[in-house]
Amino acid sequence: MIEDIKLDAKERMGKSVEALKNQMAKVRTGRAHPSLLDTIYVEYYGANTPLKQLANVVAEDSRTLAITVFDKELAPKVEKAIMMSDLGLNPMSAGTVIRVPLPPLTEERRRDLVKIVRAEAEQGRVAVRNIRRDANADVKALLKEKEISEDDDRRAQDEIQKLTDAAVKDIEVVLEAKEKELMEV
Repeated sequence: MIEDIKLDAKERMGKSVEALKNQMAKVRTGRAHPSLLDTIYVEYYGANTPLKQLANVVAEDSRTLAITVFDKELAPKVEKAIMMSDLGLNPMSAGTVIRVPLPPLTEERRRDLVKIVRAEAEQGRVAVRNIRRDANADVKALLKEKEISEDDDRRAQDEIQKLTDAAVKDIEVVLEAKEKELMEV
């Protein structure tokens, strides 16, 4: 019983850390990275389709993304979808290849992005703490139903706290790496 609760908590905390990593990847640094356009969808035969299914996205250099559209009829729609996104990018079309130059980040914008990243990390920490609370509540329920002893309860809570500490430490590592990446000029 207790092992199941701990295993579930560990799995959910791992998923929270992964979700944070995915959120961090969406925060734009000065470097061009194809995952920057993962959130863009293009209208294709009446369905919203992810850009990566309609085109090949590569980092041409550190400041430019090159998008090679598979169907040249789609190029204007892809260009419009990038412009309409909240990324603030201006694509330039050259036939089937669309180039997306990334403007350099200003110091002020970098500081704003660091604030955003810290807020994301705090949300990750809160999610992990909520998982800890749920797991502890499950253990307390077992204690209340007299399925485990008080010693087992204390041991289980200590182990759940260790899992929580490890997950929070992982979040801190992700946050530090992203902050360092953002402040690089």
